[in-house]
Amino acid sequence: MDTKAWIIVGAALVLLMPAAVGVLLVRVLKARKLLVDAGVPLHSKALVWAAVLYTVSPVDLLPDPVYLDDIGFLLLALRSLHTAARTAGIGGRPEHPAETGRNLVP
Repeated sequence: MDTKAWIIVGAALVLLMPAAVGVLLVRVLKARKLLVDAGVPLHSKALVWAAVLYTVSPVDLLPDPVYLDDIGFLLLALRSLHTAARTAGIGGRPEHPAETGRNLVP
């Protein structure tokens, strides 16, 4: 690819990145409200934020080209949050219309 094509690709990424960040920010705020309303314990939520901070931190157990420690810590935090959410009564299995007696077709 020539220089002009790289500039176009870079400009497209620069324009798309704020939109993606905005969507993710809205989702995080909605999830935060849901977790606060559900009564999920603070230590579960703090573990997720600690995992996010560890992921962006320059200090790692393994060198940065290998993201296994970052991914593992994030998965552990999300599993802990999922367990806490299930205990609080949210995030369960979606209901099947046949089990609830509701029909999808009006």
